[in-house]
Amino acid sequence: MMKFKPNQTRTYDGEGFKRRAACLCFKNEKEDEVLLVSSSRHPDQWIVPGGGMEPEEEPCGAAVREVYEEAGVKGKLGRLLGIFEHNQDRKHRTYVYILIVTETLEDWEDSVNIGRKRKWFKVDEAIRVLQSHKPVHAEYLRRLTNTCNPTCSPVCSPSNGNTQSSQVTDNNTPHYVVCSTQGSDLVNR
Repeated sequence: MMKFKPNQTRTYDGEGFKRRAACLCFKNEKEDEVLLVSSSRHPDQWIVPGGGMEPEEEPCGAAVREVYEEAGVKGKLGRLLGIFEHNQDRKHRTYVYILIVTETLEDWEDSVNIGRKRKWFKVDEAIRVLQSHKPVHAEYLRRLTNTCNPTCSPVCSPSNGNTQSSQVTDNNTPHYVVCSTQGSDLVNR
């Protein structure tokens, strides 16, 4: 299913969730400093870079494209952190990956077009910054310490990656699927 907006095609899965992808962009493999970008709607607020998937686009490809457009970085795509469902104001299903930044562009699409900014934060500081206006983004970082370690293999197709297990929370927090260290096959939902 798709809805058309000017210059953007929104894609939805069979359950009516908007298909999204994002990356937690880290300075190095220690995963202790994360890159946040200013919100296009609220430039004084910081967010995790990510956005809607295009038709026929794989989640990992969308995640890499979104961080390139929004944060102006390239890097080594790592593990799938989890699939987060957000039901409060909008139905979103977001695939969140880990990306180790290897290249930072001086000028990038969103900095030139809309004046977007980027900034490195320690993980605990990023959680505090995100908690008030983007609690689901803060949840991505909270899940970081409860998921597989950096040696897990990358996930870019249903044929490789990490085993997933579901965890359901109450209606005020996102539903998410996190990877575990128990296996190496991505289990389809």
